[in-house]
Amino acid sequence: MDERRTGLNDPDYAAFAWQRFRTILAWMTTAGAACSAAVMMVMAQLQGPLHLVTLLAILGGVGGSVTMAGALMGLAFLSSGSGHDEDVERID
Repeated sequence: MDERRTGLNDPDYAAFAWQRFRTILAWMTTAGAACSAAVMMVMAQLQGPLHLVTLLAILGGVGGSVTMAGALMGLAFLSSGSGHDEDVERID
């Protein structure tokens, strides 16, 4: 019986795939922070000084949404790139 290591069962590929996921997540976190900062600046220009609750709401809403989208996108790439999607279709 030939037991090949494929996808995340291969330690070298698993390290590469998880590093790629962490890189995507880091970039999306940076993008979320930049979007949050831009929204805060625009709102401060339009409405004047913002309260702490408003700043936290912007950070959680805008930054959290962008970061969560990046995490889910990265997990979809991880699943597809590691062969997990094909493993589900294969019947042994």
